[in-house]
Amino acid sequence: MAVTETQPAPAREARVASKVPAAENTLRILKLLASRRGPMAASQIAATLGLPRSSVYHLLGVMEANGFVLHLHEEQRYGLGISAFELSSAYSRQEPLSRLGRPLLASLVDAIGESAHLAVLHGRDVLYIVEERAKNRPSLVTDVGVRLPSHLTASGRAILAALPKSQVRALYPNAAAFTARHETETPIMKYSALSSHLDQVRHRGYATEHGEVTPGFGSIAAAVTDHLGWPTAAVAVTFLEDKLAADEWPALAARVQKVADELSVRIHGRPGK
Repeated sequence: MAVTETQPAPAREARVASKVPAAENTLRILKLLASRRGPMAASQIAATLGLPRSSVYHLLGVMEANGFVLHLHEEQRYGLGISAFELSSAYSRQEPLSRLGRPLLASLVDAIGESAHLAVLHGRDVLYIVEERAKNRPSLVTDVGVRLPSHLTASGRAILAALPKSQVRALYPNAAAFTARHETETPIMKYSALSSHLDQVRHRGYATEHGEVTPGFGSIAAAVTDHLGWPTAAVAVTFLEDKLAADEWPALAARVQKVADELSVRIHGRPGK
């Protein structure tokens, strides 16, 4: 009688992976180096991953010869090489965020009847990479390729709130870094105001915008995060504020957060809390 394979998929995957330990350990080293802020010593890599030093040195030598790691002789440390950068550039050229995000935003728009977009941080601005327009809704300025100051937009605020405060401070070192498109009741024109607002975003779990980009329009946004919890992008919806009562915003925010979390999972990231 034939024996039926009943072993769970994860166990089968682990069994297959164990047949190619060199490949698996090479990828583990690359992922470790990519997760750190700076180069690492080979001994530290070995200790962190629980690998023999001799094996780590051998793998690093092969990766260095192929350009995936760079040996900094003076520091006796290893960092990512140009080939790893080329992989990253190829990843960007293939526009995975746009390709993965577009159908999710389309479904969201169909469900709520409001326009949605996906944006990434570009310096102090947000750059819109996907725009899904709802039928019979007014045109928006947030078209693909448009850049807007991040501190004015819900998308930007969602991303900034997920960054370390030191990073936000570096982006906004002085008053000259702030700008406004329209007069509002509580404009964010200095770092203390931005910091206080981002604290509210972190506490609430989502970002909002009330007419700072276009008078009469509001937006709700949630961050898309990578495997380190770093904000990669933000999903947002924009609508006429007089069409959505204040007590309905949290329910809409939950829908936006769900899409952001799903996109985070699709890029092998870590969904927001």
